[in-house]
Amino acid sequence: MENNKNLHQQLEVVQEGFANGVAPGFPLSDQEKLKMIDQATEAYGKFLDALKCDWRNDPNSSDTPRRVAKAYVNDLWAGRYTAMSPITSFPSDGYDGIVIERNIPLTSMCSHHHQTIGGVVHIGYIAGENGQVIGLSKLNRIVELFGRRGAIQEQLTSAIHNAVSKITEGNKGVIVTIVAGHSCVSCRGVKHQGASMVTTKVSGVFTDNTNVARKEFFDSLKINNGGHQI
Repeated sequence: MENNKNLHQQLEVVQEGFANGVAPGFPLSDQEKLKMIDQATEAYGKFLDALKCDWRNDPNSSDTPRRVAKAYVNDLWAGRYTAMSPITSFPSDGYDGIVIERNIPLTSMCSHHHQTIGGVVHIGYIAGENGQVIGLSKLNRIVELFGRRGAIQEQLTSAIHNAVSKITEGNKGVIVTIVAGHSCVSCRGVKHQGASMVTTKVSGVFTDNTNVARKEFFDSLKINNGGHQI
């Protein structure tokens, strides 16, 4: 448990307590989460009161404060409170090519307006000379750890990249691309449906635009932006 906690400390890149960082005391116990849900329930009820919503007498909204509090703690912001399971690595048995996992589902939340962000994450890396690769599901768990928080997509891309790079220590390069839609764009402000944001963070061999592995990564994704392949 202690080794896993130390790993989490190494992976974090923003200040503790921030919306896109871990909560003080991370990881929180079940008892601590329940206490936080109780406090958030009371606070959200007051928020609805301020909006002149008669939620107490509305049969559709009477339990809404607690539903919202539970959604934040157990789902939307779970990455701030719940630790990722330990990381397992395996010998690659001589494989020295690129490892790519595409279309990892992303559910996150804009830290500006608390509207949802939804899309996919694509991750690629090349193992180092020691030939160690990590369990495939761990890439998904990294996305969940950092995605399930308040976020801006640019920083989220960097956080996922940083975590993959640290966990695959000695790698020859890591590349992360996120393609996501933001409800703060489609539901408020300009109210444009269908717009998506693409962000990419690279290191190692992937920083070279002529690198074969970089081309292989993007060719495998077939990402289009305005009709032009990235």
